[in-house]
Amino acid sequence: MKSLALMAVILASLSVAIAGSAYAYPGMQQANKPIESTADLINVLPQTFPIEPVAFSDVNGKPIDFSQYKGKVVMVNMWATWCPPCVRELPAIERLATKFKAEEFALLPISIDVDGKQQVQPFLTSLGMANFNSYYDPTQKLGQVFPLDTIPATFILDQNGQLIAFVRSFVDWDDAKAVALIQTFIDKGAKKLN
Repeated sequence: MKSLALMAVILASLSVAIAGSAYAYPGMQQANKPIESTADLINVLPQTFPIEPVAFSDVNGKPIDFSQYKGKVVMVNMWATWCPPCVRELPAIERLATKFKAEEFALLPISIDVDGKQQVQPFLTSLGMANFNSYYDPTQKLGQVFPLDTIPATFILDQNGQLIAFVRSFVDWDDAKAVALIQTFIDKGAKKLN
């Protein structure tokens, strides 16, 4: 019920522009700030927002949810093969995962392609990314907790599985500013755990 209410708030808020800004999550209003890099498009929430665990699947069809990643900062990137900006992000997303320790950071690129693995794996191979580890949500179950009307969309969860930031646009994840922001989230969570 809570996730349906969140979705209603998000979708209603995103459709209403106020002075050049749109409300995305409760308590969050985008500021009119100059954009120097695509990392500036990342919206950091003033407070965490709970996200219910909703199942998606790994490459073998095994169900997974975010609760399995507690203790790590989790970056969920929703993408599809038919989305040019999504595909453009993939190489940088793949490199981003190598910049952090696996015990501190989890990268979850999740394809919403209807044909799932059968469509995505050959596509990744054609890009020279056969080893890219994508997850799958062909029925868009994650739409219960994240707005999926615009992709690419990236949602960042803290070590407790709470939403702390999001962006609904292409981001150059090779940008030092984006890397520094993720590191800030990791460091902030580590201080809370100690």
